[in-house]
Amino acid sequence: MPKIKTHRGAAKRFSVTGTGKIKRSKAYASHILTTKTTKRKRNLRKSAILDMTNFRATKRLIPYL
Repeated sequence: MPKIKTHRGAAKRFSVTGTGKIKRSKAYASHILTTKTTKRKRNLRKSAILDMTNFRATKRLIPYL
């Protein structure tokens, strides 16, 4: 069986935690920041855990991470 290629775009966006969950960064933090509150921008800096609806599809993209 050949090895599965890692989706390089996904590998740059996601990382796997020690318990096997997939960590992601939040969207909407890159531009048009003047209309967003300081609290909202601060919360966008934090990472989030990928929910289970997208877990299987993402895990296929990053099999060896």
